[in-house]
Amino acid sequence: MKTKTMTSIITGDIINSRAEHPEKWLTALKKTLAFFGDSPKHWEIYRGDSFQLEVLPEKALFACILIKATIKQFKGMDVRMAIGIGEKTYDAKKITESNGPAFENSGTCFEDMKNKTLAIKSNHEAFNNALNTMLGLALLTMDSWTKTSSEIIKTTLQKPELDQNDIAKLLGKSQSNISEGLKRAGFDAISKLLGYYESQVQKL
Repeated sequence: MKTKTMTSIITGDIINSRAEHPEKWLTALKKTLAFFGDSPKHWEIYRGDSFQLEVLPEKALFACILIKATIKQFKGMDVRMAIGIGEKTYDAKKITESNGPAFENSGTCFEDMKNKTLAIKSNHEAFNNALNTMLGLALLTMDSWTKTSSEIIKTTLQKPELDQNDIAKLLGKSQSNISEGLKRAGFDAISKLLGYYESQVQKL
């Protein structure tokens, strides 16, 4: 079906996908992707350890951080992701068969990533430059998340209605563990980055 809507496409692949048994991390990844929509319309996993996800542009960075926190709970693993923002000009039943500038931007961004684990591309250069600079700084912390930090970040992002005491009970930890974990993982700065990203993407 031909259409023209602004969207964002995340193209990703798992780094060190053989470090853990695929069944473990695949189940966790599918659960996180399903948080944003249905397969194969909104997301698909292909070639074993690659995936595409479509989300609203303002939710794209949140989705990437949530996926990263999911995968970094597995020892030695990480994820590489490219966000493409733009129009979707062909809407198919499967995301991997849909098309448009958002898909092209995501694919080009993914191919040009080199050593980075997260980057973004839209048709607005000033936006791209500013956000990619900020993401480069954020990744200095996020690429070093431990299993514990990743679990705390993921739970905090997915359950914003819970306070630290609730999260502590849910994860079987103390409130001070949660507070320390969030601090170590740079959660305050990441929350500000998410807020800034959402405000800027709405101006595109």
